[in-house]
Amino acid sequence: MTSLLPGSSASRTAPGGAVRTAAPHRWPLALLSVLGGLAAALGPLLACLALGVSGWFLSDAGAHGTPSDGMRVGATAWLMAHGSGVQVDGVAVTAVPLGLTLVAGWALWRAGRRVGEAVSQHGPDADAISDGERDWTVPVAAAFLALGYAVVGILTVALAGTAQSAPSTTGVVAWSVGLCLLVGLPALAVGSGRAAIWSSYLPPALVAAAGIARRLLVTWLAISALALLGALLVDVGTAANVMSQLHTGAGDVVVVTAVSLVLAPNAVAFAGAYLLGPGFTVGAGTLVAPSAVVLGPLPMFPLLAALPDNGTPPAWTTALVALPPVVAAVVVARAMRRTPTLRLDEGALRGCVGGALAGVGFTVLAALAGGAVGPGRMRDVSPLAGEVMVHSIASFGLGGLVGGVAVTLWQRRALRDADAG
Repeated sequence: MTSLLPGSSASRTAPGGAVRTAAPHRWPLALLSVLGGLAAALGPLLACLALGVSGWFLSDAGAHGTPSDGMRVGATAWLMAHGSGVQVDGVAVTAVPLGLTLVAGWALWRAGRRVGEAVSQHGPDADAISDGERDWTVPVAAAFLALGYAVVGILTVALAGTAQSAPSTTGVVAWSVGLCLLVGLPALAVGSGRAAIWSSYLPPALVAAAGIARRLLVTWLAISALALLGALLVDVGTAANVMSQLHTGAGDVVVVTAVSLVLAPNAVAFAGAYLLGPGFTVGAGTLVAPSAVVLGPLPMFPLLAALPDNGTPPAWTTALVALPPVVAAVVVARAMRRTPTLRLDEGALRGCVGGALAGVGFTVLAALAGGAVGPGRMRDVSPLAGEVMVHSIASFGLGGLVGGVAVTLWQRRALRDADAG
């Protein structure tokens, strides 16, 4: 029965009694990749449409507008998560809700893995690749994956966009292609098995540094999230007061909570920029940093309750500048205990390069987290990305260097003691 299924193989007896295995049926690479891109984009889009209708009903029990208006809002949210931006009463809103972008990236990763498994039999095998034969399977699949994903974005702009909202088709296509390159292509490589082949050709120190960068970035984001949560808990009364002043009903509370969750990754990036030292702005002419807090009039939104009080911060906040290199040193030391090296230069290289790569990764996230959220002063709400880049690369790189050298020296000493014993 399995021989009748697509992709299965069947054994046949050749003349002379030799057993010959028929090649499994392979679906066209272009078709599989395009369908994967369509599925990856449509999954989160349909979820946004459903949430849009639910939010429309919860906000005023459906007293105003129609379900199609809720679907349009959901589709617009999906577009904004892909860098479209919108116009609200003639004012550009360019901030990207990174929570929805993360959901889209997760769906794209899963789809890319599935497509990678499906196209793994295309192209040369591992022996042919090792012999130098070129393998274009993953790049070609990524191109068709991006094509399918971008088509969904273009159609969504055409169907959900209006002359008043004016979402950017160019922005959606650019973000779609970028997601497919940064998320879809690695997923295809992992699913097809090419990633394991390619990584075997890379220097071990570079592979180790990449692993360190991933661990450090995840750790820093977790610390930033804890700092944000702590600040919200300290001023939970302020957040509750904001909700009460908005005179929201139960349905509106659910909607505001959902919007806050979607923007939570943005807030985590802002918190990370604060802990690094440069801080961020919440309007033109403002600054929120460990060294100074200058605020102006703010919109009523619960997440803003986490902001520190206006004026000179407490003296202890200046000590936060020591946190990034200490975190980097600890993360690098723990990582290199799992993958040790006795070469001092390689230990220093792993730690320093891994820390610098983590700094670049956080800088990209911080740059994407900001944007215009309203008219006037609120057109400048973002981390200070340029200064964040300098501080993060320097702090993480220096801390990683110290951690890498320290753990390498400790391992060399432990080996000498073992030999002496």
